[in-house]
This record gives sequence, C-alpha cells and structure tokens, in this order.
Amino acid sequence: MYTKRIYSVSIMVKWTRRYIYQFILLAILPVVLYEVLGLKWLKLPWLPIGLVGTALAFVIGFKNNASYGRLWEARKIYGGIVNASRLLATMVNDFITNEHAKRERSEEEFFEIKKQIIHRHVAWLTCLRYALRTKKTWETSAINKSDKEYMNAMQIIEYESPLEVELEGYVSEEEKKYILDFGNKQNACLTLQSKQFRELQFSGLIEDFRHMEFKNMIAELFALQGKAERIKNFPYPRQFATLNLYFVWIFVIFLPFGLMSEFDKIGHDLLTQGIMDPRFQFIAHNFVWLSIPTSVVISWIFFTMERVGDVSENPFEGIGNDVPISTMSRGIEIDIRQMIGEDKNTLPKPIPQLNDTQM
Repeated sequence: MYTKRIYSVSIMVKWTRRYIYQFILLAILPVVLYEVLGLKWLKLPWLPIGLVGTALAFVIGFKNNASYGRLWEARKIYGGIVNASRLLATMVNDFITNEHAKRERSEEEFFEIKKQIIHRHVAWLTCLRYALRTKKTWETSAINKSDKEYMNAMQIIEYESPLEVELEGYVSEEEKKYILDFGNKQNACLTLQSKQFRELQFSGLIEDFRHMEFKNMIAELFALQGKAERIKNFPYPRQFATLNLYFVWIFVIFLPFGLMSEFDKIGHDLLTQGIMDPRFQFIAHNFVWLSIPTSVVISWIFFTMERVGDVSENPFEGIGNDVPISTMSRGIEIDIRQMIGEDKNTLPKPIPQLNDTQM
C-alpha cells in the first residue's frame, strides 16, 4: 500500500516508460509517411475515432470500478480478520478458567495454553498470507516487466523466506509437520485450533456455551479465509480484461491517423491568416508534427487508466497498491500477543515501510 498522498511524476513515467516508447513510435510513423513521404491519403476521419475514445472511456471506467470493488472488498476482509483476531484473544483471556475444571491449573499453565492458541492463530495468519501471495498466471506481476521491477525493489517476506521457516516458534514440530502436509495449510491450523478447543471442553477449562462461542469464532475465521481465497483464486473475468486491452490498443494505433489530419487542417488554416512572420509560417507549415506529442499524451492517459485497473484487480499479489497483508498480519500478531500478557521484549517489530510502501 503506497502511503504518500500522490505518486510523483518520475514514478509514473518510470512505471509506464516502456509503453511511452511504443506510443512515440506509433505517433511518429504515420506523420513521417504522411508529411515526409507525401502519402496524403493516409488519414482517418476524426469522428469515428472520437466515438471510439468516448466508448472506451466508459469501458475503462467500468473495469476500474469493478477492480476497485475487488480491492476494497479485500481490505474489508482483512479488516474483519483484524477484528476477529482481537476478539479471539479476548475470548482466550476470559473464557479459559478453572471454573468448571476437572483439575485446577496454575496461572503459568493457563498462560501456556493461551500462548499456544494465540501462536497457532499467528501460524494461521502466516499460512493465509503465504497462500494469498502465491503467484497466479493472470496476475500482472507475473507478466508485466514494470510491475516485476517494482516488486523486486520491495522486500516481500513471503517471496524471500519459506513458510516452514516462518512457522518456527509458533507451533510444535509435530504440528508444523501436520500443517505442511496439508494442501490448504491454513485449514490445517484451524483444524488444530478446533481440536484443542474440544480438548479444553473435555477437561472442563471451558464449558459448553463457551465452547460453542469458540466454534463460532472458528466458523468466522473460515468464512473470512474463504472470502479472501475467492478473490485470490477467481480473477476479474478474462473476457472483459482481454477486450479492454484490445480496444485500448486499437484506439492507440488509430489515434495518430485521426489527429494528424486534424492538425494538418489547423496548419492550413493558420497559413490563410496572412501573417508573414517567418516563425509563424514555419509553425503553420509544420503544425502536423504537433500531433505526435498530443497523440502520445492521449494514448498515455487511456493506457494508464487501463493499467491502474489491471494492478487493482488482484489485491493480494504484492504490488504497491495492494492490501498490505504482511504489515497487517504483523500488527495483529503484536496486538494479540500483548493482549495475553507476553513480554513486549519477545514481540516482533512492526514491518517497516520501504519506498513509501507497506507490504
């Protein structure tokens, strides 16, 4: 998540520079053919191009609205995970007591039980974020060089450290093996939590009502996990994304042919003004060349709007505009471990920003 108010011009230009080079080439070539080689027939009427541009603006707007919806839903899901995690820590603190215990436990034993549950919950958060960072073939970071460059400049934990290393210290070796043997490792964590809650009920450390509340919490975590996995595993419909891309490129290719003739007309109109200043005459004779920067700017605007929609479609892959699930997970861990009374010196530090971006 980018934390500054706006992106700088240099960042935007660097991010889109490869396309800018293509737009410059596409804008220069028709003008050279038209003006230098004298192919005056090589032009298109402006009206249909303008209509295509208007329709394209609506299509891109629709895509960007849908993409933002996916991004905002992902943020709400992780907001739900934050709230559910804090509630779980509160329940662990308040519900596990000697009130109905078959054998009384000491405060130290209670702390170890609470710590085991909370650390396993952190393991669930870890497995979930690793699953959400898994690369998919449709994600932009898998195909776009500019996005790859941006991600390479970031220190994304999930791409630098294997899951088994990140689970160290949160679950026992036996539980870690159990988790890693699962296809859906976050499911394994919740399964282990559910088993322990059943054991706590059997030993009387939680009575039936509290056990049901813990079960409801497990259900809530499964629901939030499923919502996040749905966004991760089901892309923005590829038929819409494909047509959007085709339409943008068709517009970008045809645009110089329409602008060129319009700028040529403006140049001829200037010549009829009767102004004999040599500089004015030079500008009027060569006014068609000004269609090149105009075409590049218009192409850049449309294509950048399309790209913004692209990078918002998949809010978990790790691009600068995505939901900062690594940072949020670390924040959750610090909160809930503090809530059960762990020594602050044993807690991890918040993940620092890098290049004004939270990961």
